[in-house]
Amino acid sequence: MTKQYEIVIVGGGPGGYVAALHAAELGKKTALVEADFLGGTCLNRGCIPSKTLLKHAEIIESIEKAKNWGIETGSLTLSFDKMKKRKNDVIERLRGGIAFLLSQGKIDVYNGFGSVQENGHVTIKTEAGQETIQAEKVVIATGSTPAVPPIPGLDTVQFDTSDTIFDIADIPKSVVIIGGGVIGVEFACIFSSLQSDVVVVEAADRIVPTEDAEASKLLAKALKKKGVKLHTSAKVQSVREENGVKTVVCTDSKGKEFTVEAETLLVSTGRRPNLSAAADLSLAMNGPFIQVNEKMETSVANVYAAGDVIGGWQLAHAASAEGVVAVNNAAGIPDKIDYKVMPRCIYTLPEIASVGLTEEEAKKQGIEVRVEKFDFAGSGKALAAGEPEGFTKVLYEAKYGEIIGVVMAGSHVTEMISEASAFMYLEGTVEEAAKMIHPHPTISETFFEAAVTIVHKLQKEAGGPKKEAVLAGK
Repeated sequence: MTKQYEIVIVGGGPGGYVAALHAAELGKKTALVEADFLGGTCLNRGCIPSKTLLKHAEIIESIEKAKNWGIETGSLTLSFDKMKKRKNDVIERLRGGIAFLLSQGKIDVYNGFGSVQENGHVTIKTEAGQETIQAEKVVIATGSTPAVPPIPGLDTVQFDTSDTIFDIADIPKSVVIIGGGVIGVEFACIFSSLQSDVVVVEAADRIVPTEDAEASKLLAKALKKKGVKLHTSAKVQSVREENGVKTVVCTDSKGKEFTVEAETLLVSTGRRPNLSAAADLSLAMNGPFIQVNEKMETSVANVYAAGDVIGGWQLAHAASAEGVVAVNNAAGIPDKIDYKVMPRCIYTLPEIASVGLTEEEAKKQGIEVRVEKFDFAGSGKALAAGEPEGFTKVLYEAKYGEIIGVVMAGSHVTEMISEASAFMYLEGTVEEAAKMIHPHPTISETFFEAAVTIVHKLQKEAGGPKKEAVLAGK
């Protein structure tokens, strides 16, 4: 007899397992189908392993920096095997935590490749064979895999992607990274700290081109200081390999050819959706991605989608939010996704974090936007920590002072962006941010300081301070 479920989620990543747990909380009989390990790309081949290694990189850099502070440690030795073991231990612990939560929620977990049919059947292929379960509602959250561009010669060269790079046996002496986006620059930080020679080739005119230009410039300067070579406005023409050495042939912005060589080649040029679970459905598409509305509904009744398969942000926390919205609607609770406050984090050294609109986006929407920046060089905590490189930038709407975007670049800013997100979510103004007492000394004070500066400027323009605007100035 075919097992019946109210909600079946296909895909066990941040979109899928969060959706399954939410469905169980709503009292729905739920099943989760996952072809690989629970946690998806984020836990097993993405966010968690890369952040674990980035912590190692941060410690290595701190040790080197401490030499100038009178703290001598002697010669530094690196054990890549121990680093990988710690990374694997973190993954396994978190993976076990997800499995425990799913069991607590009495969610049936199927380990196999799920395929959704028009009639609500979900077939699951495993090594032992195939079985079918019946779903009233289905959420497709099968994620994405690294996109490999059609570069001539790439099919004859041994290369890595973000899916395979964590499995390398030893620290490479040299690395060429094709792609200077979020993933590419994070690996540039990791390998440069591990004392590899690193070269990044990026087609856009700057690294992390989707983020704030000033933050991109700060990161580029930091990477170059670490010894990373950056080639921007560069197009890869072909690759070849001889005696274990990979040669990447490129052209610069003027069409002039140049080559870069390394023993390890990392291709980091975006991701493509995993659509095999939806192959038997006639779904409307949005380019290569599954098309959904703000309720996460696809074009097929009772089928929803969330996460990387629908494109958009392609962030773990976005996938989780989308998964919850999908399950709410599947359970008959009306809900809509709201992307207005979607924090974005880059875990490089220094970090970049942002939320809301960029200055360019605000102007395109016809918003009269103003910008105020506070440099970390004016922060006592940043100076004491030896991390004065960075800034907090607040974008606000000129008429009412509503905060519409924030960019932070510097040490630990990924932990601070949620304060800005909270203000935006609650439609807070710069005046309210300037009244909120912050602990001193902290780097988070830079958000407060930027707000205070803005309010002083607004008051000056208005002809002096308003009676109701009592500021906690210094």
